[in-house]
Amino acid sequence: MTKASKDLPEAAQRALAEAEERRKKAKELDLAKELGGRDGPEPVRFGDWEKKGIAIDF
Repeated sequence: MTKASKDLPEAAQRALAEAEERRKKAKELDLAKELGGRDGPEPVRFGDWEKKGIAIDF
């Protein structure tokens, strides 16, 4: 626990600890490899709807 989190109320500390446990238990998504798709992060997740200044869509 960091020094800043020690200043938080007990309920907030519990919530942070529970969130950390959920992150540790979360499984990596097993997404199918897209053929002919873009490189880089998922545009839906990161809002990256343009490439080289040109707006793209499905």
